[in-house]
Amino acid sequence: MLVRLAYLTVTNAFAALRLLSMGDRDKNVEILVLRHQITILQRQLGSRTKARFAPEDRAFLAAILTSLPRQSLRRLRLLISPDTVLRWHRDLIKRRHARTCRPKRPGRPPTVRSIRVLILRLVRENPAWGYRRVHGELTTLGIRVAASTVWEILKQEGVDPAPDRVSTTWADFLRSQAEVLLACDFIETITLTGKRQYILAVIEHVTRRIRVLGTTAHPTATWVAQAIRNLVMDLQDAGCRPRYLIRDRDGKFPDLIQEILADAGIHTVLTGVRMPRMNSIMERWVQSCRRELLDRCLLWNELHLRRALREYEDFYNRHRAHQALGQAAPLRAVPAPIADPEQITGSAYADETGSAASSTSTYTLLELHG
Repeated sequence: MLVRLAYLTVTNAFAALRLLSMGDRDKNVEILVLRHQITILQRQLGSRTKARFAPEDRAFLAAILTSLPRQSLRRLRLLISPDTVLRWHRDLIKRRHARTCRPKRPGRPPTVRSIRVLILRLVRENPAWGYRRVHGELTTLGIRVAASTVWEILKQEGVDPAPDRVSTTWADFLRSQAEVLLACDFIETITLTGKRQYILAVIEHVTRRIRVLGTTAHPTATWVAQAIRNLVMDLQDAGCRPRYLIRDRDGKFPDLIQEILADAGIHTVLTGVRMPRMNSIMERWVQSCRRELLDRCLLWNELHLRRALREYEDFYNRHRAHQALGQAAPLRAVPAPIADPEQITGSAYADETGSAASSTSTYTLLELHG
C-alpha cells in the first residue's frame, strides 16, 4: 500500500506541473470532459452498484480533497459522496494515531518457558491430573498462573483431558508389561508327503526371543501340556520370570495348561474372537517364519521340519536384525562400528565363509532323507 501510495503521489505531482503550463480555456475544457466521463460511469454503474477503491486510492483522495471546503466538495462530480471522503480522512488519521500509540506487546505476556516445562512434566508423570489439579499444585509451589493458562498450554501441546489420558488401551498394556509378557500360537504346515504338521512356538515380548516347543501331527491335550511343562522348566533355568501368557482361543489348548502356568505364577490372557492384532508380535513372527522358511524350503517329513525349525530358531535369535531392538538380535548385541579397512576385509571374508556354510546347511536340509 505504501509503495502504491508513493507512486500515485509522484505521478499526480508531475500532472500538477503539467497543468501550470496550460491556459484557463484548456483547463476548463478538460474539466468538462472529465465531468462528463464521470456522469457516464455513474449511469453505467447504477444506484445499487458502487465503485471499489483500493486503500491507497482512498488515502490519496482523502489527503487531496480534505483541503477543500464542504461546499466545494458538494459541487464536485465524484463517484463518492463528500461524507465518504471525510470518513476516509478520519480513518486515515485514526490509523496513524493508533500506530503511534500501539503498545509494544499486545495482550497478556507469554508464560515463562520453565513454567510450561513444569506443567507438561506434572501432566506426564500424573496422567490422572486435570488442568485444575495442576493449577492447584502450581499454587502450592508459589507459582501464580491462571487456571485458563494451564488449560491453554495443555491444549497447545496436544494433551488430552484427564479422563482420556487415564484410560488404558491394549497397546499401552503391552508396552508397560513387555518385560513380563509371553505369547504363543500354533502354526499349520503341510509336508511333501501330504501330512499336516502343527508347530507350537512361544515368543518373549521384551527380547523377541523365539522358542519352538515342538511339532506334531496330532496336537493332543497330553502333548500340549507336556510342551508347556518343558517351557516352564526352560524359563526357570534361564531365570526368566514372566507373569502373563497371551494366546488365542484355539481348541488345541487344553484347560490343563492354565493350571500348569498358574502354578508357575503365569496368568493366561485370552485374545478376542478373530482379533489377531491382540497377539500382534506373535502373529508377526508367524508371518516371518512362513515367508523365510516354510514357503522357501521343501519339507519332506516331520523330522526334516524339526531340523529346519531348529536352524531357523537359532538364526532368528542370534543373527536376524530386529527393528524393535535397534537392529540387534535377541541373543546378540549390535557390534561396534568398523573403522579399520583391513578389519572390514576380514569381516567380508568371514561373511563369505558364513554364507557358504549357510548354503551348505540349506543344501543338507533339502537332501535330508533324499
